[in-house]
Amino acid sequence: MTQIEKKDAKVLVTGVTGYVGAHVAQQLLLHGYKVRGTVRSTSDEAKINKLRQQITEGLPSDETLPELEFVEADLLKEDTWPAAVAGCQYVCHVASPFPLTIPSDPDVIIKPAVDGTLAVLKAAAADGNVKRVVLTSSLAAVHDVKTLDGKEDPDKRYNEDDWVDPDKVEPYSRSKILAEKAAFKFIEDLPQEEGKRKLELVVICPSYVLGPLLTDSLSSSVVGIKRMLDKSTPGVPKFNMAICDVRDVALAHIKALTGAEHVGKRYLIVSDSKWMKDVARTIQKEFKPLGYFVPTMPVPSTLVWIGSFIDRSTALLVPRLDKEFKLDNKRMVEDLKITPTDLDKTILDTCRSLIERGVIKETRKYKKSKMPEEAAPANNEQSATGGDALPATTEPIKAES
Repeated sequence: MTQIEKKDAKVLVTGVTGYVGAHVAQQLLLHGYKVRGTVRSTSDEAKINKLRQQITEGLPSDETLPELEFVEADLLKEDTWPAAVAGCQYVCHVASPFPLTIPSDPDVIIKPAVDGTLAVLKAAAADGNVKRVVLTSSLAAVHDVKTLDGKEDPDKRYNEDDWVDPDKVEPYSRSKILAEKAAFKFIEDLPQEEGKRKLELVVICPSYVLGPLLTDSLSSSVVGIKRMLDKSTPGVPKFNMAICDVRDVALAHIKALTGAEHVGKRYLIVSDSKWMKDVARTIQKEFKPLGYFVPTMPVPSTLVWIGSFIDRSTALLVPRLDKEFKLDNKRMVEDLKITPTDLDKTILDTCRSLIERGVIKETRKYKKSKMPEEAAPANNEQSATGGDALPATTEPIKAES
């Protein structure tokens, strides 16, 4: 691995234990930044050591690696953030509550999302040394077919200029919209010095995030892939997913840290889209020879609707079934200079990661596929070893979701 060129700057990463946050921390280290990650508690030394090991997995030895430290902070405890940001030049605010079901009390999600974002921004602005905050928002703040009542414009490609009406969506989506709007309002209200604001803001809006796991945290998108592999779902709903790779999302945060051209902008991160049945077929083609049964039969939307009364997580899908919309990732490709990771690579890397980390049990055939050829049992049974990733396009993709 190429030696890391260390930088003097330190970056605070909130929610470093999460799926995206861990990748952001790892990418920052790879790019030479010192990293301080926020956790709920630092008292459990074993957990902290495990987290450190997970984030630095595959990186150079500790002697060449930039500093990685952890500090306690809580989104609902404003007084924990001044100490967290002290000594940092940048902040990546990734932390945000993400439920797998619709909560009975919306404030369980909305309050920590909005108040936590403002607490981080207030601490960063008051510190005086923090130059820029990169906020992790979501596609949920850019577009949601649920809000259109069947009046979708088939020719429109949604981009960073679009906003979702927070009054028409579930608590999670509302929390991302309100937190992002609150962040822009906070920055706008800051006093200017010589025509420049005291603190800069850039927003990253990922679509459905897939890709390999670093920690034990699973996003709802990854849970959907898990259910395909562990046979906990009998089929696939007619749901279109705009997918991005978690490694591209992390890289977007690093790219957004510097460069005056990024200030005040939103960046939609999306590779392309697939219907869930096509995602299932991609997985089946690769993993069926390895002993995994992946359901590919479409589930009628009426059955999904009936099931939503039993499984609250399914209720999130119902308003978005049988619908497709188009997204534009031109700003991601041209401004941030990020070539989207090939979708099949993202999907299959997610599956392999779930198996390698023990979330999905290894089959005998999967174990054998990892054995060196000379050590594999000599018999006539065929086993697949997994395909190489397809080359990613260097042209901007108009992603359809």
